[in-house]
Amino acid sequence: MKVFYEIIEKIIIPQVYLPILYIIVGYIINKLLKKLSENVIFKKQSDFQKSSYHYKKIETYKVLIQNIIKYCIIIFTALAILPIYGVDVTSIVAGIGVFGAVIGLAFQDVAKDLIAGLSIIIENQFAIGDTISVGNFKGEVIYLGLKTTRIRNYEGQIKMISNRNITEVINYSMAYSMAIIDVSVSYESDLDKVEEILKELSEELSKSLPNLKGNVEVLGLESLSSSSIEYRMVAKTSSMNHFAVQRLMRKAIKNRLEEAKIKIPYQQIEVHNGK
Repeated sequence: MKVFYEIIEKIIIPQVYLPILYIIVGYIINKLLKKLSENVIFKKQSDFQKSSYHYKKIETYKVLIQNIIKYCIIIFTALAILPIYGVDVTSIVAGIGVFGAVIGLAFQDVAKDLIAGLSIIIENQFAIGDTISVGNFKGEVIYLGLKTTRIRNYEGQIKMISNRNITEVINYSMAYSMAIIDVSVSYESDLDKVEEILKELSEELSKSLPNLKGNVEVLGLESLSSSSIEYRMVAKTSSMNHFAVQRLMRKAIKNRLEEAKIKIPYQQIEVHNGK
């Protein structure tokens, strides 16, 4: 029992229980403010589809605000704990002004990152969920903070970039994408029949294909190549969905041309016997 009382006496001293109490209170406040922001400030996010621009923009602001709240709580909790151990917090705060210039010189890159991060968010250059290219790296934005941005490509590789280094960005998610299909037929084909089939098919695809932003169009004869005649079909799609639409279009075109007995040319190799 004596050992038990000794343990209790050590625990109930302010230097032990107060820091734990402050950390628990800070954790609870952070969770409550995070829940409050989701239920009040960002409640309208559920009104938009996850792939929509407005949803991504709100998600970006939400991550940013929740990070600011978290770091503010950490700072205030630390400032509340330090006096318990006899640390003069007022002198630390006053010292920040004295050493501000030194800190500014030491953390110039960090300051540049913060300014660049704010510029990206304020100017709506991109948001979480957008597909972008920075330099030679293309992928989806999975994190956008004040200091760094993280991009994940289709292979699952994640690139972390300091915001100050993001000087030129290609954003593929701000507008529509274009599905482009070149249809090859042989020179022996009846071109009037080919055009009629493609126009009929374009009307059917316009009603059945997902993620379209307009009708499938037949632009007409695109080129006369060495072994085939090429027609071009195009369709506006929602952002970054043109690859899926192109695959569906190719399958439908092939099946329809085969039904109509129209030859689709392909490369052939002619082998001569030396004898």
